[in-house]
Amino acid sequence: MTANQDQLRSLPLPPGSLGLPVIGETISFLTDKNFQQKRLAKYGKVFKSSIFGRPTVVMVGAEANTFLFKHENKYVVATWPKSTKILLGSASLAVKTGDFHTSRRKLLYQAFQPRVLAGYIPAMERITKAYLQKWESMGRLTWYPELRNYTFDIASTLLVGTDGGSHTALGELFEEWCAGLFTIPITLSWTKFGKALHAREELLKHIEKIILKRQQADNPGNDALGLLIKARDEEGNSLSIEELKDQILLLLFAGHETLTSAIASFCLLTAQHPEVLQRLQQEQQQLYSSTPLTLEDLKQMTYLEQVLKEVLRIIPPVGGGFRAAIESFEFKGYRIPKGWNIQYQIAQTHKDKEIYQECDRFDPDRFSPERTEDKQKSFGYIPFGGGLRECLGKEFARLEMRIFASMLLRDYEWQLLPEQNLELVTIPTPHPRDGLKIDFRRQVEDT
Repeated sequence: MTANQDQLRSLPLPPGSLGLPVIGETISFLTDKNFQQKRLAKYGKVFKSSIFGRPTVVMVGAEANTFLFKHENKYVVATWPKSTKILLGSASLAVKTGDFHTSRRKLLYQAFQPRVLAGYIPAMERITKAYLQKWESMGRLTWYPELRNYTFDIASTLLVGTDGGSHTALGELFEEWCAGLFTIPITLSWTKFGKALHAREELLKHIEKIILKRQQADNPGNDALGLLIKARDEEGNSLSIEELKDQILLLLFAGHETLTSAIASFCLLTAQHPEVLQRLQQEQQQLYSSTPLTLEDLKQMTYLEQVLKEVLRIIPPVGGGFRAAIESFEFKGYRIPKGWNIQYQIAQTHKDKEIYQECDRFDPDRFSPERTEDKQKSFGYIPFGGGLRECLGKEFARLEMRIFASMLLRDYEWQLLPEQNLELVTIPTPHPRDGLKIDFRRQVEDT
């Protein structure tokens, strides 16, 4: 897909519009949920725009994903919008590239190895049970804010050892910080970005206190923070306090924001498809065991696995990812200039009619062993991204989703309340506009 420099210079830029000076098409990108579809229909799978102050080429589909993931560090490196970069912090793994990224990723992976994940199960079950009982006592509730508290409690317990994190200052500050991640970076104190910057400073103070307390303990613990404090790189150096703070902030974000979206989408889509819900409940009843769940139990929930895969296909928590071109290159007959940003598309890849039959239909059986539609093309199913930068916490997320779903399906039922707006707000992650209003109750036993 590459050409020599003379050939490259003679190639056209992709079709599309760079929009207004400076802001380009950023406002449409942030506010129009059909931004991608409209341009795909007009220009095809490769088009140019200007987003977050940068000329950007959007490349859609399995072939584009394969090209970008395979040429990481050769033609492209990971990047983020300016607001996200600043709020994640300069030491964050998310903004690092090349060899440094690879070595740090190995260190962080220690918190997500299968042996460590298995150790997370009892706390996940304990917190899930407490929330299910709370919702049962509430009866009627707006579920999405509750789910945010639930995933934050699990993330703060398992990643930094802070129980009930959603009810501490940490939880409140975190919400404010998340709200500014994908915004226009105007630092005035009343803007979303300005408020998020302030929240970041306060969050880091809290995280620093937790880190210092742990470092002084005889045993820093076996959660993610404890593992990172004990971790050493190839030269035998431990992580600096500045880096520890940024990595913990990233892990809290990854273990909370996108996971809340995925779990809320599961609750919404299963409520809208009672035949799927019934099959899920039957599977749980067949596999039901009163002992604590094990990784083995979860592996037997094959229909649940199909449903969760389809949830992540239909409503992926992350719509796409950004790369920066470090060399000019050719793709599909177009010149992609060095210095431009590239966005690959998760949401649009998952709607590719060449891969997915009736792509708008919620159909978990497309992931059955007989059909395996996601295996038709490399990188045709990428809810967690792909290549060198595939989501590090992918198995943590899958574990939490399966435990939540299993415990919910065994004993409870829920119904969507009428007269609510279920349209999805997509920034920072997809969620129903009115927050998912439901009736929640314990299942009535058949006599």
